[in-house]
Amino acid sequence: MKTDLSGKIAVVTGAGGVLCSRFAVALAQSGAKVALLNRTLAKAEKIEEEIKALGGEAISVQVDVTSKESCERAHEEVVARLGKCDILINGAGGNNPIATADEEFFSEETMEDPAKKSFFDLDQTGFTSVFGLNIVGVLLPTQVFARDLAEKKNGVIINVSSMNAYRPLTKIPAYSAAKAAVSNFTQWLAVYFAQAGIRCNAIAPGFFSTAQNKALLWNEDGTPTARTGKILRNTPMGRFGEPEELLGTLLWLCDDSASGFVTGITVPVDGGFSAYSGV
Repeated sequence: MKTDLSGKIAVVTGAGGVLCSRFAVALAQSGAKVALLNRTLAKAEKIEEEIKALGGEAISVQVDVTSKESCERAHEEVVARLGKCDILINGAGGNNPIATADEEFFSEETMEDPAKKSFFDLDQTGFTSVFGLNIVGVLLPTQVFARDLAEKKNGVIINVSSMNAYRPLTKIPAYSAAKAAVSNFTQWLAVYFAQAGIRCNAIAPGFFSTAQNKALLWNEDGTPTARTGKILRNTPMGRFGEPEELLGTLLWLCDDSASGFVTGITVPVDGGFSAYSGV
């Protein structure tokens, strides 16, 4: 796509991750100056080097998206070094094994086995942590950076939802609930900001093999897990997505000339997973 984002300042949270790093590179190649926000600064700096090698402009900023104070410090640094935000990509998120059950279905055997983690064994702190990262991690950066958009009366917010928002996946209730909340919150924000010239949409990636889900998808010897088999059987295109296959949707949603009347939607990019009944 020939999206021209020259003169725009794009802020990407979770920019050191597999998917959002590709978002950041695509935005930079479209002319935007990109602020790479990430909890682990070294991961953002690696993407910064890649963008600069391609002739783009980027800075790396450390942030904890679950802390408003941290988001505010990041905002101050972005404004000082690049300028005020025009495009906000809320990509920070993820799951954690502490909020993951061992089995898909209830069984008395699992419930009574201290070596296995059933739904009843899920740790409240872990559950709250995963849920908070994925929904509070959208709320706080938006509260901080969307002020820039409101002052300009123009801008774009794109949240990263998930297939979990359409159908909760087994084993990961906290992550599933949080991503459903992200899609709902995207609609809320779209309505709230509609008359301020700010569009808010979300992208719901289907299944992509990333560092985050590697243990769920692949055995230690590199063979696919049973979960991978289920995923691919229920993805009509029969494969995992490639990060680059999200970029057309991203750039379309960022481009006011292409999607200026589009707000409040979540776009699945999933190889047909959300459309398939399994029969």
